[in-house]
Amino acid sequence: MLVPATGGIIEAMATPGSGILIVFEGIDGVGKSTLIARLAAALTAAGEVVVESREPTDGEHGRRIRRSAVEGRMSLADELAAFVADRREHVEQLLAPALARGEVVLLDRYFYSTIAYQGARGADVAELERAMRGQFPIPDATLLLDAAPAVTLGRIAESRAAAPDEFERLEALERIRAIFLDQCARAEEMIRIDAIGEPDEVYRRVATALASGVLAAKRPGRGLDTKTLGA
Repeated sequence: MLVPATGGIIEAMATPGSGILIVFEGIDGVGKSTLIARLAAALTAAGEVVVESREPTDGEHGRRIRRSAVEGRMSLADELAAFVADRREHVEQLLAPALARGEVVLLDRYFYSTIAYQGARGADVAELERAMRGQFPIPDATLLLDAAPAVTLGRIAESRAAAPDEFERLEALERIRAIFLDQCARAEEMIRIDAIGEPDEVYRRVATALASGVLAAKRPGRGLDTKTLGA
C-alpha cells in the first residue's frame, strides 16, 4: 500500500454550506499564481471573503517537501506521507474552517497534484486517486490550466535565474500532464482551461468557466458575472 494510512480520516465530501473551494491545477509554469491573485482581487471587490492558499503549505511538512525538490527528493513512500500529513493539517486548520464560515477558498494545487506528480514517479495512479478522493473534501470546481511542457519550461526559464528543480524536467512534466488530463476526463468537478495565450485571454477563460458554473450555482443573484470578475 503506497498511500500511508493515517488516523482521524477526514471524511470526503463536497464542500459544505455556502463556502466555495476552487482549486487551480496544472504543471509548473502554467500561471496559476497570477490567475489566483487576479481572481481573488475581483471576488474581494465584489464583497466575497476570500482565502488564498497553496500546497505544499508553509507548514513543517510542506517546507520539507519544498526542500526536497532542491536538495534531493525523499523516497516515494516518505514523499507521499509528507504530502498527506501536510494536506491533513491544511484541511483541518484552514480549509474546513474557512468553508464553514462561507468564504471562498482559492487553492494553488491540491490532491490532483499528488496523484499526477507521485503517479509520474511510479505510484499506482488508481490507488492514489481512490485514497485522495476518499480522504479529503472534493472541490466545488477544479480548473486544470493546460499547456505543453515545452512552453511552460520556457516560461520558467524566463521568470527566474535558477535551473529547473527536480519537478521541472521535460520528460517528467509530459508524464505529469498526461495524468492531469486523464483525471480531468473523469472528474466531474474538473474543467480544462487552455493556458496558452495572453494573460487577459487566459483569465477571461477562467472567469467565464467560473461565472457560468460554480459561482452561478453557489452565489445565485450576486451578479458574479465575467464583467464583475474583471474579464
